[in-house]
Amino acid sequence: MVDVTGSTQNDLAVQIREGNSGHGNVLVAEFQSAGRGRLDRSFVAPPQSALLFSFFIKPLRDSADWLWLPLLAGQAVCAAIESQCRLDVNHIPKLKWPNDILMNEKKIAGLLSERIDHRDGAGVIIGIGINVHLGQDELPVSTASALNLQGCSGCNRDELLVAILQNFTDYLERWESGDVRLVREYEARSATIGRQIRVESPTGTVRESTAIGIDPSGALILTTGELLTVGDVVHLNTD
Repeated sequence: MVDVTGSTQNDLAVQIREGNSGHGNVLVAEFQSAGRGRLDRSFVAPPQSALLFSFFIKPLRDSADWLWLPLLAGQAVCAAIESQCRLDVNHIPKLKWPNDILMNEKKIAGLLSERIDHRDGAGVIIGIGINVHLGQDELPVSTASALNLQGCSGCNRDELLVAILQNFTDYLERWESGDVRLVREYEARSATIGRQIRVESPTGTVRESTAIGIDPSGALILTTGELLTVGDVVHLNTD
């Protein structure tokens, strides 16, 4: 645990490359001055208002299967929030493929999964940022929210962290053993499947389609039959 850092993701990467961190290590911060989200977006929250951490794993499965890792992390976060908060049916956390957590259509958490190569081989750093207790005027954008604003005002960040890590450990073990039920469980939590979406590729190409499922590889299945493995997804319909 550190009070202030630039980025737990960057700090943990340095520790790993220097040989000072291994599988299962976790770095937590009270405040990040240069927190990063997916596609190099910034992630900033007032001190002590969010749960901000990164952890390192060395998956047993081949790196070609690592697309599932942020999906597993998202499932772990959703399950932890449900176990720590008393929520009504309108505020159940949902998964926006591939790396956001929504409550009532508002983003309350984001994930960043990055491969890292080091002297002992390759692994993955997963960074998670959850808005826990913010005022309405502290939200960075109108599409964001926080647990307290979604009816979970008494959430303890330490207990939430423990629950997420325990859940992720369970999900990781199931994934490494080839548990095919994970696909259907993810789909049941998904806010993306069944939605019309706009997808912007890393090259800037934009197209619209409908998401209809998750492939066993973790890719998003579109009505065209295409398997989407990377891209910025926007939900177009809110029904």
